[in-house]
Amino acid sequence: MTNGDLATRLGPAIAPDPRRVIIKLFVPGEDAALTRTRSAALIDRVTGLDEDTAAGLLQDVLRRFGGRHDDLEATFAHHHDLVRHRVRRDAELSLTARLLVGAYFSHEYAVEGAAVCNPSMVPHPDQSGLAPGTLRVAISLRQIGEGHLSSIGFTTAVLGPGSGLVLGERSGPLSTGRGHPVRHRRDLLAADAWDNEVSAAMLRALPEHFDDDDFERTIARLPGDLLTRTTAQRTLEELRRAIRAEYAVAFPAELPLHRRVLWPSTAAERNGMEDARFVQVFDEDGTASYRATYTAYDGQHIRSHLLASDDLRLFTITPMRGPAAANKGMALFPRPVAGRRLALCRSDGEVIGLTTLDRNNTWQPPVPLHVPRRAWELIQVGNCGSPIETEYGWLVLTHGVGPMRDYAIGALLLDLDKPDRVIAELPGTLLTAGGAERDGYVPNVVYSCGGLLHADAVWLPYGAGDTRVGFARVPLDRLVEAMRPPA
Repeated sequence: MTNGDLATRLGPAIAPDPRRVIIKLFVPGEDAALTRTRSAALIDRVTGLDEDTAAGLLQDVLRRFGGRHDDLEATFAHHHDLVRHRVRRDAELSLTARLLVGAYFSHEYAVEGAAVCNPSMVPHPDQSGLAPGTLRVAISLRQIGEGHLSSIGFTTAVLGPGSGLVLGERSGPLSTGRGHPVRHRRDLLAADAWDNEVSAAMLRALPEHFDDDDFERTIARLPGDLLTRTTAQRTLEELRRAIRAEYAVAFPAELPLHRRVLWPSTAAERNGMEDARFVQVFDEDGTASYRATYTAYDGQHIRSHLLASDDLRLFTITPMRGPAAANKGMALFPRPVAGRRLALCRSDGEVIGLTTLDRNNTWQPPVPLHVPRRAWELIQVGNCGSPIETEYGWLVLTHGVGPMRDYAIGALLLDLDKPDRVIAELPGTLLTAGGAERDGYVPNVVYSCGGLLHADAVWLPYGAGDTRVGFARVPLDRLVEAMRPPA
């Protein structure tokens, strides 16, 4: 059963653009089946060029690629510094030679060369200059490039008036931002630490909040008797791994949102940052900011991580802890409910659950909310982003997977005060893949990581075929009217 007349597809769509590229470090030989770095030999060949040849070659590279990237010379200098240990000790390289070495150890990567999909949508921090009845939104995108490596990108749109939707600009050089200092919390490190004498001594010596330098200075002050214990170095490396998993990335204020890319930066996410579910959250005093959960993938393991930002310019990334964070699909409620921080999850891979954050910053085992029951969701069900607060209850857009791994989007309604209680559900599907949407990188998929409520309608961005992004609009009153108490 479908409710296809409820959702109206809107005209604009976002297709993957292979011109959206970043620069990555390239080390010849590392991508071979039998890894053998060829760095030293390449550097010898590059630095063996005479100065005029090198200068001409560098200028040609800057001419050809300079318009595609900001501050290309700074990137080349950084990449030279990353491989300078391969330069012969007696070599004195000119600035031209250093930049040319950096160019040879660089390559472009098309962040959405394969696909763009799985969007979420939140109100943009800047609502200036808009006509009445319109809303500027920030849209997050899962970008997939060569090797199925996912990163998080952004674009913008203006919703309204009526059913109008105008997509924002997507051109210009991309930036992966700059690292920003992070203040770590001792109590969070304690939750990850092994319980032995070395970790106990570190936790006792560290201040309540500390940075990376504080951590290394604390190690230097440990008694020698502890450092020589059999487990000492392994324990310290585990502690380092835990604090390195938390990091921050900042972008210049003048850089438009659509040119910002959140790129994998830690071992836990080296194979991708997937399916960010952004939501504008409100503290109990009404202060607004942004949060997003996403799946960190290292090639073998998945784990939920948290993005936090006040302005979508500075992002702090923290691993999420607890049983509910062990799988994909976490989505935060936009505000506390009865003093509790809540999230939807799918910790067992197939059931939508409700989890609570405890005082130790741990997401507790979830309470089941909705299990696969209908034909179109018998393989699994999950959320399509954070719950949307309405006068009728918490609206949860869901996804289900049926025969032939065919995806569909449905809806639930949770009690506003007791969100562990489902008060209504849509009897059929709200959106299914149709026409050209059935074809793509992954056929027969419609999937969203979050919509929002504007002008009495639900606006839903969705990935189609795991290849492109479309948009739909659903009048809220008609959607609620079509819902029924759970059977």
